[in-house]
Amino acid sequence: MDTIDLLLTRRSVVAKDMGEPGPDDATLDKILGAGIRVPDHGKLGPWRIQVLRKAGQKALGEVLAKIYAADNPGAEERLVEAERLRPQRAPILLAVTARIDPHHPKIPVMEQQLSGGALCQNILVAAHASGFVAQWLTEWPAFHPEVRKALGHAPETEIIGFIYIGTPMTPPNERPRPTLEQVVSEWTGPAA
Repeated sequence: MDTIDLLLTRRSVVAKDMGEPGPDDATLDKILGAGIRVPDHGKLGPWRIQVLRKAGQKALGEVLAKIYAADNPGAEERLVEAERLRPQRAPILLAVTARIDPHHPKIPVMEQQLSGGALCQNILVAAHASGFVAQWLTEWPAFHPEVRKALGHAPETEIIGFIYIGTPMTPPNERPRPTLEQVVSEWTGPAA
């Protein structure tokens, strides 16, 4: 498939609809290698990627269940169990983080954040190009300080999101997308 067709056919698949196989080590390395080839003003490399295979996913699930139960006293066990299973929905889970420097003299915060977003998008496209599906999610764990701490990050590190990668269990459905007429315009100069 050529690159334009690849981009035009990429879509997210819900993590719960993924299964085995996931990418092997060599393929995952290529996906991650494509991920880091992003615009990065000042070569800051503010982002990091943690790979969670089944053991890491299970360990994170225990962390999420414990945090959820503590934050929601009296929660039904089925809800706690859903949090335990949350990170275990696909063969590969990536935790993508960034340490943004809000005081950098030359690189605006937005550019640092957008570099991390571009990294995540590159991973999604590279997974698709490799024959897999992926979903980039944040959900509550991305914003909880105890999750960040459990993953070994400093308080100023942000979780950009979690990317699930696997094989679709059912064919993905297309979703409505805006038309070019809705989102593209041509600017020819200031209004008179």
